[in-house]
Formats: sequence, structure tokens, C-alpha cells
Amino acid sequence: MTGQSSRSQRVYHCLTMRLAIDLRSPVPSYQQLAGQLRDAIASGEIRSGEALPSITAMTQETGLAVGTVRHALRSLADEGTITIVPGRGSFAR
Repeated sequence: MTGQSSRSQRVYHCLTMRLAIDLRSPVPSYQQLAGQLRDAIASGEIRSGEALPSITAMTQETGLAVGTVRHALRSLADEGTITIVPGRGSFAR
């Protein structure tokens, strides 16, 4: 097979980030998204105190459901990687 179906993998650019959700992966989409955001923070691509893309921007860019994006953000907040400020956004720690 020379290429993958567009349904098997979605690749998106979110600001300067490239988000890739593999729909065939056994890893849930929210964990894939959380992992990519975590990696971007750890690498300095998203600096401490810097805002992450909005939930709306990530849902529009990735095609994921709002609940899936919120789940990813909540898992990052629970582990202390980001801070969620209601009405303001999510920020890297």
C-alpha cells in the first residue's frame, strides 16, 4: 500500500505545532493529543506561561470532539503540566 487512508491519520498544524492523531492506533485520541502537547511543552516549543491553542482552535484543526480535547487538557492539568484558567485558556507550567 503506497499511502494511508485520510481516515487512518489526521495531521494538522496548530500555530507552529504539528498535531497528528492516528485513528488506527490503540492509544486513545485524547492520550495522543495530550502526549503531543506534553512533548511540545517539554521541548520548549510551548514555553512556561505560554497559552496553548484554544479548545475551539484544536477541535477545528484536528477534527476531534470538544470532549476529547477537554479530556486531553484535563489529564495534563491533573499531572501538573498545564494550568486551566476558566474563561482565559490553558497555560504551560
